[in-house]
Amino acid sequence: MPLTFRKSFRIFPGVRLNINRRSWSITLGGRSGPRHTISSTGRRTTSMDLPGPFGFRKTTTRRNRED
Repeated sequence: MPLTFRKSFRIFPGVRLNINRRSWSITLGGRSGPRHTISSTGRRTTSMDLPGPFGFRKTTTRRNRED
Protein backbone atom coordinates (compact mmCIF):
# COMPACT_ATOMS: atom_id res chain seq x y z
CA MET A 1 0.00 0.00 0.00
CA PRO A 2 1.57 3.33 -1.06
CA LEU A 3 1.95 6.13 1.43
CA THR A 4 0.23 9.40 0.63
CA PHE A 5 0.67 12.86 2.08
CA ARG A 6 -1.87 15.67 1.90
CA LYS A 7 -2.28 18.59 4.27
CA SER A 8 -4.59 21.59 4.09
CA PHE A 9 -4.21 24.82 6.07
CA ARG A 10 -6.78 27.59 6.37
CA ILE A 11 -4.84 30.85 6.00
CA PHE A 12 -7.79 33.29 6.03
CA PRO A 13 -11.54 32.74 5.78
CA GLY A 14 -12.08 31.58 2.20
CA VAL A 15 -8.34 31.00 1.50
CA ARG A 16 -6.79 27.57 1.86
CA LEU A 17 -3.23 26.31 1.28
CA ASN A 18 -3.10 22.66 0.16
CA ILE A 19 0.15 20.71 0.22
CA ASN A 20 0.77 17.22 -1.11
CA ARG A 21 3.82 15.16 -1.95
CA ARG A 22 4.42 16.67 -5.41
CA SER A 23 2.97 20.20 -5.36
CA TRP A 24 1.09 22.89 -3.48
CA SER A 25 -1.99 24.92 -4.34
CA ILE A 26 -4.05 27.89 -3.16
CA THR A 27 -7.85 27.65 -3.10
CA LEU A 28 -9.97 30.81 -3.02
CA GLY A 29 -13.66 30.60 -2.12
CA GLY A 30 -15.80 28.80 0.39
CA ARG A 31 -18.39 26.05 0.41
CA SER A 32 -21.05 28.00 -1.42
CA GLY A 33 -20.27 29.80 -4.64
CA PRO A 34 -17.39 29.26 -7.04
CA ARG A 35 -13.93 28.05 -5.94
CA HIS A 36 -10.75 28.93 -7.82
CA THR A 37 -7.65 26.78 -7.34
CA ILE A 38 -4.17 27.69 -8.57
CA SER A 39 -1.52 24.95 -8.40
CA SER A 40 2.27 25.11 -8.46
CA THR A 41 2.19 22.75 -11.47
CA GLY A 42 0.30 25.35 -13.52
CA ARG A 43 -3.15 23.86 -13.25
CA ARG A 44 -6.01 26.32 -12.69
CA THR A 45 -9.41 24.96 -11.69
CA THR A 46 -12.78 26.64 -11.22
CA SER A 47 -15.49 24.58 -9.57
CA MET A 48 -18.98 25.12 -8.21
CA ASP A 49 -21.68 22.98 -6.64
CA LEU A 50 -24.90 23.83 -8.47
CA PRO A 51 -28.33 23.34 -6.88
CA GLY A 52 -30.79 20.64 -7.85
CA PRO A 53 -30.12 18.04 -10.54
CA PHE A 54 -27.25 20.03 -12.07
CA GLY A 55 -24.69 18.74 -9.56
CA PHE A 56 -21.01 19.62 -9.44
CA ARG A 57 -19.29 21.47 -12.33
CA LYS A 58 -15.54 21.85 -12.80
CA THR A 59 -13.36 23.51 -15.45
CA THR A 60 -9.61 22.87 -15.58
CA THR A 61 -6.92 24.56 -17.65
CA ARG A 62 -3.23 23.72 -17.74
CA ARG A 63 -0.19 25.85 -18.41
CA ASN A 64 1.45 25.21 -21.78
CA ARG A 65 5.00 24.02 -21.32
CA GLU A 66 7.37 25.29 -23.95
CA ASP A 67 10.69 23.47 -24.32
